[in-house]
Amino acid sequence: MPPTFHVPTHPGSTGEAVSRRMSTLRRKDNDAELAVRRLLHAAGYRYRVHYPIPGLPRRTIDIAFTRAKVAVFIDGCFWHGCPDHGTAPRSNAAWWEAKLSANRRRDSDTAAHLRDSGWTVLRIWEHEAPQTAAISITGALSGRTDILGKHPTDR
Repeated sequence: MPPTFHVPTHPGSTGEAVSRRMSTLRRKDNDAELAVRRLLHAAGYRYRVHYPIPGLPRRTIDIAFTRAKVAVFIDGCFWHGCPDHGTAPRSNAAWWEAKLSANRRRDSDTAAHLRDSGWTVLRIWEHEAPQTAAISITGALSGRTDILGKHPTDR
């Protein structure tokens, strides 16, 4: 059974404008993800999109190469705590800190689960150039670990 990550109940809306802005953010098929997928597809690679993770309900791999067992996650800087671009909201700061910490713990748990199942896990920040991401992915597919970027959840 996967661990659960408790996030305190949201203390209320942070404002109508913020709520509207947050509701327009794409959870999947966002610009960063699509740019990387286009490059991989153009290079002749075929993959599964939003592939369910066995044993972890409601979690998916953004780009999965099932035969090679390579899992690629394109992580948003805000939601996953990018050390360069991640920000901490001032309104409801305690709630947001708990929420973003739970996201990072879930990322680490997901990566560990996949690695234990024999997968290579790549986490790519949304701000990384799509070409650089594609090089890291194709390197992992060919077994080259020397060109892979590092992500804080990679341990």
